[in-house]
Amino acid sequence: MAEPQDHFLNCSIPGDDCVVLDICDVTDVGCNASTSSASGSRVPGIPSGEDSVEYEVPVRGRDGDTSNSSVPVDRNASKSDVPEQASSAGKSGSSALEPRKLVKRMENHHLAILMAKLFDERLSIRKQLKLFRRLATVKDDGTVRFEVPGDVKPPSLNFGAGVVCGDIDEEHLGIPTVKTLPPLQIVMLIVGTRGDVQPFVAIGKRFQEDGHRVRLATHSNFRDFVLTAGLEFFPLGGDPKVLAGYMVKNKGFLPSTPSEIYIQRNQMKEIIFSLLPACQAPDPETKVSFKADAIIANPPAYGHTHVAEALKVPLHIFFTMPWTPTSEFPHPLSRVKQSVGYKLSYQIVDGLIWLGIRDMINEFRKKKLKLRPVTYLSGYYSSPSDLAYGYIWSPHLVPKPKDWGRKIDVVGFCFLDLASNYKPPEELVNWLENGNAPIYVGFGSLPVQEPEKMTQTIVQALEKTGQRGIINKGWGGLGELAEPKDFVYLLDNCPHDWLFLRCKAVVHHGGAGTTAAGLKAACPTTIVPFFGDQPFWGEQVHAKGVGPAPIPVEEFSLKKLVDAITYMLDPQVKNRAVELAKAMENEDGVTGAVNAFYKQFPETKPESGYPPLPTHHRFSIRRCFGSHP
Repeated sequence: MAEPQDHFLNCSIPGDDCVVLDICDVTDVGCNASTSSASGSRVPGIPSGEDSVEYEVPVRGRDGDTSNSSVPVDRNASKSDVPEQASSAGKSGSSALEPRKLVKRMENHHLAILMAKLFDERLSIRKQLKLFRRLATVKDDGTVRFEVPGDVKPPSLNFGAGVVCGDIDEEHLGIPTVKTLPPLQIVMLIVGTRGDVQPFVAIGKRFQEDGHRVRLATHSNFRDFVLTAGLEFFPLGGDPKVLAGYMVKNKGFLPSTPSEIYIQRNQMKEIIFSLLPACQAPDPETKVSFKADAIIANPPAYGHTHVAEALKVPLHIFFTMPWTPTSEFPHPLSRVKQSVGYKLSYQIVDGLIWLGIRDMINEFRKKKLKLRPVTYLSGYYSSPSDLAYGYIWSPHLVPKPKDWGRKIDVVGFCFLDLASNYKPPEELVNWLENGNAPIYVGFGSLPVQEPEKMTQTIVQALEKTGQRGIINKGWGGLGELAEPKDFVYLLDNCPHDWLFLRCKAVVHHGGAGTTAAGLKAACPTTIVPFFGDQPFWGEQVHAKGVGPAPIPVEEFSLKKLVDAITYMLDPQVKNRAVELAKAMENEDGVTGAVNAFYKQFPETKPESGYPPLPTHHRFSIRRCFGSHP
């Protein structure tokens, strides 16, 4: 039986500060590197782009033969396309290849050791950051960029990121019968914009119907929204407008420039240090006491696991974007096209976030929670391995990955009924009745850099395609027109579940909630992503054929919008949107989320918090790609 073939992780840092990871089908043992620049010298025989540094770290794969070739295989070719002389060169001991092997081994063998120590907490933060930046870099748009070509099948894998991947759950779409629970005091710790908060309002109301007391802790901006829904409210730190502006500029949680770091850290610290009072402080208005029996949170709260550990109460994570490693798609905050790098992308993003907040987390643990500080892997900072996750999206849009275990549920989209109590302005009703169904354009609570220019582009696109349009002003300030247009209606605020049923198609930022509302209304959808998971939802919508390829906000133009509208007007696209809406009709994400919480609720209360991971556990590049020593 042939030995598994070695693969090399090739990490290149081009001049645009984008890190590219490659898997080359080579079997040379050791860690290899070459450096080049416009004015510098190169190691002979090692191809490299301009102004780049390349590293090769051995990673043993499952597939392949016993070839000892050090010649990289064409990444775009299958194994059968590799020239025979390339695969046999190492076996024959070709003298032309020996100098290259020798130079690689001698020059950069120490890099293998550095990669092995990537998450060694004995290293200083500066050294850890340096290692991370060799592996992946935060781009100017705030996303993590790396590339891992190759055909390596990742195995069952535990990244220490809150889940164990590889435990296949055969019940992908259903949630088993749930147990009944006594009345609980449940706190929801939710960070984000209104689109992040709204699903939890719907879930909280269902918990109340089941006899539980529910406190929704979120930003003060949403106080009236939460109280009007009949839930208890508690203020968390952080300003969603500041957070939204920061995330639009940086495309996610990671700062792209040093000037942004203070903004992010200040906001994160306010949020983290407000979590403990949210779980146990009396109601700020009624002064009625409160002590959480269970915590529900979304990942941007960051300190949720530490509060749960201190209070010894169960924690259940719910989120509208993927946060669990899987081989089926990459982390939404990463940019990796090759499937072999999908699971690795979660570890990289997770590690970069940890490096940015670990001092705040440990300060919070020591000063507020009276807990010992934690490191990345010994006493994992974010999530214990048996933590339950619930994902708020339709399995008909994105099925539950087969490598997600039984502690993870895809519950469906969670809709809050706002249409039944909505009384639209008479002017809006008349405008809708006096013409064809319009195209909705709006970007919710996200700030727009040049609202006047974008408004002009939208109006021109509607005019060129002969369509009527509704422009939602939102927080971005859209809709300032030099003169009124009879084919354009400017809207301040309106429930999507009422409005989208009256629209021909929708153009929006791609928030999970807005995406869900549009698809439920059978609207062809164009997504203009600003940051975070929005590109992910744009790709999913396009993959289902119910909308064009997403248009990143920085690429928004008249031509692209006209093309997108033309795409959405295709009757076949509408038919596919209707089919998807019918498939989603019988979903009840709110019930799914509540049942998932009941199902995953532990039989006994945690006695000693969440156990730390074994201190000997180390991050391994080999484990990411299918091999164990």
